[in-house]
Amino acid sequence: MLGRHIHPIVAVATAPGRGGVGIVRVSGRSISSFILALCSKPLLPRHATYLAFPDESGQILDKGLAIYFPAPHSYTGEDVLELHAHGGPVVLQLLMERCFGVAAAVSQQGQVCLPLLRVAEPGEFTERAFLNGKIDLTQAEAISDLIEASTETAARSAARSMSGEFSKVVNELLEKLIHLRMLVEATLDFPEEDIDFLQKANASGQLSRLQETLTSVIQRASQGVVLREGIKVVIAGQPNAGKSSLLNALAGADIAIVTPVAGTTRDKISQLIQVHGVPLHVVDTAGLRQTQDDVEKIGVARAWSEIETADVVLFLHDTTLYSSPDPGVAISYAAKDEVIAKTLAKLLPKSKAVIDVWNKSDLVTGLSIPRNGLLISAKCGAGLEALRQTLLSTVGWQTLPEGVFMARERHLVALKRVAVQLQSAMDQISANQPALDLLAEDLRQAQQYLGQITGVFSADDLLKEIFSRFCIGK
Repeated sequence: MLGRHIHPIVAVATAPGRGGVGIVRVSGRSISSFILALCSKPLLPRHATYLAFPDESGQILDKGLAIYFPAPHSYTGEDVLELHAHGGPVVLQLLMERCFGVAAAVSQQGQVCLPLLRVAEPGEFTERAFLNGKIDLTQAEAISDLIEASTETAARSAARSMSGEFSKVVNELLEKLIHLRMLVEATLDFPEEDIDFLQKANASGQLSRLQETLTSVIQRASQGVVLREGIKVVIAGQPNAGKSSLLNALAGADIAIVTPVAGTTRDKISQLIQVHGVPLHVVDTAGLRQTQDDVEKIGVARAWSEIETADVVLFLHDTTLYSSPDPGVAISYAAKDEVIAKTLAKLLPKSKAVIDVWNKSDLVTGLSIPRNGLLISAKCGAGLEALRQTLLSTVGWQTLPEGVFMARERHLVALKRVAVQLQSAMDQISANQPALDLLAEDLRQAQQYLGQITGVFSADDLLKEIFSRFCIGK
């Protein structure tokens, strides 16, 4: 993996399409002669120099700024050159071609011992920053998360992780864990010293404090995962329960068509909204019922498919039918609701929440809700704030006083594995005759799981998976 990083790389660092400014970025080891040949003049480090960008025949392609960041004081830790030109795709492509031509000419003259310039792979600039020790793995991931943040809260949390807040917490845990390991290893390696490890070193107390800190970190990381991934909320129920009206009310816009005709929604309608800074992927689905209409059958099948992958299902009930003056109508509707409820119970694992929502409260009075849930009016907005709060609390979201840092599922998995190992270590310490070799192994594995978070211990395939998801210019 490291071999490919001897090549200098180039890419357009700004988003695809037209814009006022576009940036072509070059990074490589000792490329000062290439920079001199391309810009036809020396560049002061970290100073913007206004100049013309000619093609190989001397004709001007554009005029703009060139900025040189010499190693190691650059984003990647290598020599970096940025060309700031007008943001037209053709102009930037011509600048890229000019870079390739200059690199080839300089290499042929023997001024550069590196291989020829090549196009950067997705995320390769940030990957080089990680490999050159400019950032750790959580900071690298936070850069991508900041770019992709869909809410202000998510962006601020990603910025905290990018600045190293998450890494600092993990590294503090690592330091304490390494200190504890050192004491255990000393007891194993020098038994003749008769070190009363468990009492004199207060191993139990140290480990207990580690567990307390880890619990807090897991809580903050869990919040970060919610911020990054968002919550998939599927609105389900019988036709005409008001599912599309609820989507529109939550989104604050007319996203879905609403009519009194049953079966109006025949396919899923998705909308990304935010509730108190948390992204919600809300999916409106076709009414769940038996039908002879082939198109509606497909819509119902897709509805069940969306329900299977939901984090939360809002099971919508029509209160006007539950309180219908015609007992037959009320009993029939309730029976169909019960069939849906039983199917949901069988289909969804216990980890997935189903919230009963009783809609159209503005049309009824004195309703006794058959099951626990929320009474709302999607039309008038009554009960919607309570529904928003319930959604957040259902997935464990809460505002933490110390703030949330952006985290990923892999971070959370690693932290939970650390918790398992520390609990196993505590069990050993608490035993009458602890097996110190097993205790040492528990602490070693806990350290390795922590190291995977920041990249101290990382397999090449993990790095490839992470950086391949970045945009090319980053």
